[in-house]
Amino acid sequence: MPELHSNRRLDQPRAGRRSPRLALDPDAFARLSERVARFLGTGRYLGIQTVIVIVWIALNLAAFSWQWDPYPFILLNLAFSTQAAYAAPLILLAQNRQDDRDRVSLEEDRNRAAQTKADTEYLARELAALRVAIGEVATRDYLRGELEKLAERLPTNERSRKR
Repeated sequence: MPELHSNRRLDQPRAGRRSPRLALDPDAFARLSERVARFLGTGRYLGIQTVIVIVWIALNLAAFSWQWDPYPFILLNLAFSTQAAYAAPLILLAQNRQDDRDRVSLEEDRNRAAQTKADTEYLARELAALRVAIGEVATRDYLRGELEKLAERLPTNERSRKR
């Protein structure tokens, strides 16, 4: 009788039958977007973009025989719209990653502050305990003063014997 079910386990994935998958770093795109966002916020980028726009407009106004984008510059507007459509999400992704880093840093700062506060409170308690302990210790001056008081209470003949 043929076996209806094979001895494969359904709770485990099959091994060796899949095509090899690409192992991508999940943060690679986010790091790339941060670099792009950082570049989009520089004066260098604005300068390059300004030069490209001036050259684009100058060539389209001056070259009467070969105008690929005549006066309302629809193609240039389309390029700016496409750039903005990509730049805004990249900038937001970079901003979200920065917010995550700031949140982790803030949490570390809070933990460090709490530990510093606990250490300070411990040291204050230890210092207070030392002050109390030192206050209870008999000092040399205290002992000398007590012995002098006792010596004054003793009768005079015993005092002369001791000397």
